[in-house]
Amino acid sequence: GEYQNKEGRYEYKYVDANGKRQSVYSWQLTPTDKIPVGKKKGLCLRELEKQIQKDLDDGIDANGARKITLNDMFAMYIQTKVELKESTRTNYIYMYNKDVRNGLGKKKIADIKYSDIKRFYTDLVVKKKFKPNTVGNVHTVLQPVFKLAVRDGYIRTNPTEGIMAELKKSHNWEKPKRHALTVYEQNAFIDFLKKSRVYGHWLPLFTIFLGTGGRVGEIIGLRWEDCDFKENTISINHNLLYRPHNKGKSEFYITTPKTESGKREIPMLKDVRKTLLEQRERQMKEGFNQMIVDGYTGFVFKNRDGGICSAASINRAIKRIYTAYNDEEKINAKKENREPVLISHFSVHNLRHTFCTRLCESEELKIEVIQKIMGHRDITTTMNIYNEVTMDRKKASFEKIEGKMRIC
Repeated sequence: GEYQNKEGRYEYKYVDANGKRQSVYSWQLTPTDKIPVGKKKGLCLRELEKQIQKDLDDGIDANGARKITLNDMFAMYIQTKVELKESTRTNYIYMYNKDVRNGLGKKKIADIKYSDIKRFYTDLVVKKKFKPNTVGNVHTVLQPVFKLAVRDGYIRTNPTEGIMAELKKSHNWEKPKRHALTVYEQNAFIDFLKKSRVYGHWLPLFTIFLGTGGRVGEIIGLRWEDCDFKENTISINHNLLYRPHNKGKSEFYITTPKTESGKREIPMLKDVRKTLLEQRERQMKEGFNQMIVDGYTGFVFKNRDGGICSAASINRAIKRIYTAYNDEEKINAKKENREPVLISHFSVHNLRHTFCTRLCESEELKIEVIQKIMGHRDITTTMNIYNEVTMDRKKASFEKIEGKMRIC
């Protein structure tokens, strides 16, 4: 299958994995051959033959891989993932189009190496200022695309394998630890809202967050029909999300829980029930939320325009509230000649963590019950919070006995 043309260039003819005739060329037959002046150096023909034979033996369609781009491979992957929830599919497409398609996506799948992926992820961190979790989201999309390319025989190995672990190590990435509000912070936050003329209208919403432990999409998507005042339970059966559509436009949409554990009934605390009934009575006079999202209507909460509250607007409100509290606390502390006790930064997601922490601190509920109330798919998530609370309790107990027994 080896030939040499009149110019001196060598050719190797072979039949690829798909039964098609192919040819590769080189100016060298062996590594020691001299290259004609002005000609580009590359692998010699015998080295190319070894690569081709190895690919054929392993069932690798190297020739096909030299024609297929990462964009082509992503299109094949997303087409086969019929089991993906529509919201997840939309997120994958949006993320890929925004961060991958016009750069790395244009490269041939066979030409993308481990170092290319590492450089791409590093650029996301350094140039685009991506946070570790965001890079992880991009990786979640790319890793299975290359996995499909391996399984389809286009490439031998997945260039994304092991890269996140290396990046985490080299950049000292640690998963951000979500903290719960202390009992003092929680009380201070609620008391400030109760007396505030500016922010008092937010109290009902935060009461439900702190009294149910619901995810932000579960609470802003809560409907009156989900509230059973006879059985005193709240049914969590869907999420209301506000995210970009695959065309780039952001909009509200409904999605059902990804796992069965996400569907659950939460018992109403008395203050939760009271708050909901007061909210309903107020809306009977002022008017209910009239928005319709994917056929869902009758939402419990509404913003000042009568629409739906977004997670972003809630987080902005939280920041304004604790900032106003801290400013007031600093003034009071100065007057009373003491150190101010401030509320640390937190977001709406911390309210869910706070509720779970309070449940763990109560010692009244079993871990399995807390897991079901929180909708944790894995009990490890619940156990991590419980163990953290238990350790704090142990430290507090040891502080009480400090100096009360002789040990040396």
